[in-house]
Amino acid sequence: MMEWKKLLSPHRVGSSRPGEISQARSPFQRDFDRIVFSSSFRRLQDKTQVFPLAKTDYVRTRLTHSLEASSVARSLGSAVGVHLCREFDMGDAQPSDVGAAVAAAALAHDIGNPPLGHAGEEAIRHWFTHSPVGKAMRDVMNDDEAADFEFYEGNAQGFRVLTRLEMPDQAGGMQLTCATLAAFAKYPCASRVMVRPTGVAGKKFNFFRAEEQLFREMAEHTGLVQTGPWAWQRHPLAYLVEAADDIAYRIVDFEDGQRLGLVSYQELEQLFLEIIDSERSAEYVATIASPLRKSEFLRAQVIGRLVGECTKAFIDHHEELLSGTLEKPLLSYIGCQEPLRRIEARSTRDIYQHRAVAEVIGAGFEMVSGMLDIFVPCVNEMALEATGGKTASFRSRRLSALLPDMAENLADEEWRRSAYLRLLRVLDYVSGMTDSYAVSLFQKLKGISL
Repeated sequence: MMEWKKLLSPHRVGSSRPGEISQARSPFQRDFDRIVFSSSFRRLQDKTQVFPLAKTDYVRTRLTHSLEASSVARSLGSAVGVHLCREFDMGDAQPSDVGAAVAAAALAHDIGNPPLGHAGEEAIRHWFTHSPVGKAMRDVMNDDEAADFEFYEGNAQGFRVLTRLEMPDQAGGMQLTCATLAAFAKYPCASRVMVRPTGVAGKKFNFFRAEEQLFREMAEHTGLVQTGPWAWQRHPLAYLVEAADDIAYRIVDFEDGQRLGLVSYQELEQLFLEIIDSERSAEYVATIASPLRKSEFLRAQVIGRLVGECTKAFIDHHEELLSGTLEKPLLSYIGCQEPLRRIEARSTRDIYQHRAVAEVIGAGFEMVSGMLDIFVPCVNEMALEATGGKTASFRSRRLSALLPDMAENLADEEWRRSAYLRLLRVLDYVSGMTDSYAVSLFQKLKGISL
């Protein structure tokens, strides 16, 4: 059984000394600030949420989605924190500490997403198993290393961003608290267990082999229950991060679809009012003249209702959360399932599978695969030359120079000899690109534009 005193551990991953104590900011508020000022978070402003390379400034990007999910998460965490501090021995923790930890984790939940979101992830997986270049890399890796790319995950890339790529000169990267990182880890297992995924936390994975020791440090300090050599039970607060993400994208993506004319206002009003289930809200929205203002009011009311329902679900299933036996997301335990199901079905059919979305994502799939076909051989040539092999081509020298810290990598013998580490470094570069930069660079590399 997990314990809240350990679950809210302020220990910072990679740090050997206790953090500074401040009356102005809690350790978890510091986490939030470190994330929000990072370059990886800033680049989310030009990464796809639903509509790639959208021409309107109204629809959400990954940045606005992350901010909204974090806001919902803070509300969820603070509400749950009130209950926890009243019913359990939480030490010095306050309800706001729970809210701050969940808010920070939700803020970072998409920080590892490649260009074009889930399509970019799938492009990387497909490249590794189908491209001649990818298959050649696979042939010189062991199965554990290869699994990181066969099942490539933005969640694992995100953990790498937070613990290694940002602030790379210190152990643990940003050195976030263990509590925030554990709440961030919705899928607390390694890729090698993906061959037999089970349960809500077994669909994906959350750390690469390269960051395994950092993940183990975090799991030990928070007291996560280990279920196998490379798997743990979820941190209870990870369920709140998941709920915040689900609420934000289900409701807000539907609102974006209505704004773009893919869903009628009448349908949005009907479905949102079914969730709100309040005559007073129905009467009030009828007095608002503007459809835009109506949808904004209804969206706020829906989110408020779902936050309340998920808070109750967390409290009702508290024992299962602490024992690591809860099998479903919190949204599965609330009422109003029917309108939520219809929103999801409508969004899938007319928003996520819209022709304009499919066209750009299809092109983006080729773009991500194409850049890997270009950069991976260049890096391999440079590594071969550095180990006394064949001289790298002029093209490889110039293109590999685009990758950050290339000189330092070439000076590292382990990196030079490891196909696994070399491919990770290329993916750090490609996955960190914004949508616009990726399109622009790919067009230049292919001679389409200069």
